[in-house]
Amino acid sequence: MQRLILEDNWGNSQVERKMDLVYGGGSVGLMGLVSQTVYDGGSHVLGVIPTALVPIEISGRTVGEVLIVSDMHERKAEMARRADAFIALPGGYGTFEELLEMITWSQLGIHNKPVGLLNVDGYYDSLLELFDKSVEEGFINPSARNIVISAQTAGELIQRMEDHIPVHEHVTSSQSWNAEECNADF
Repeated sequence: MQRLILEDNWGNSQVERKMDLVYGGGSVGLMGLVSQTVYDGGSHVLGVIPTALVPIEISGRTVGEVLIVSDMHERKAEMARRADAFIALPGGYGTFEELLEMITWSQLGIHNKPVGLLNVDGYYDSLLELFDKSVEEGFINPSARNIVISAQTAGELIQRMEDHIPVHEHVTSSQSWNAEECNADF
């Protein structure tokens, strides 16, 4: 799977469009390789990582700017504050949790930024089917299903996200949220 993502040149797609990267801050694994590619291509890279994860996710040299924060809540708030969009590559529980929180924040009206899934080799097909089933069963408002944008290639996903116009109904407006309480100023 990682090979397919790297062959799809996710990092190069960002560099070609002069897109910066805000990510979880690790120097290992898939995101370590993506961050290196984006950095080497001349775009700004910001890694946001909680203190407790530094010895686990940073091995050797880091690239770009690294912001060490106190916990996961601060990490997500900081990443959300600094990002123009949210993209989930195939990943594990941490990726799922961060993805679902950004979808929820969009539904609630905390942000109005595009949320994308890089669905390489159908990795997220089951999750997308779950979203559709949740709409069918009445648990997700049909207009909120449009929050998530997916594509199988980096170029296609970035294009869809650039063209995206939010069309779902927020539960409440972003002005209703107290930015201080949310620890963010979206």
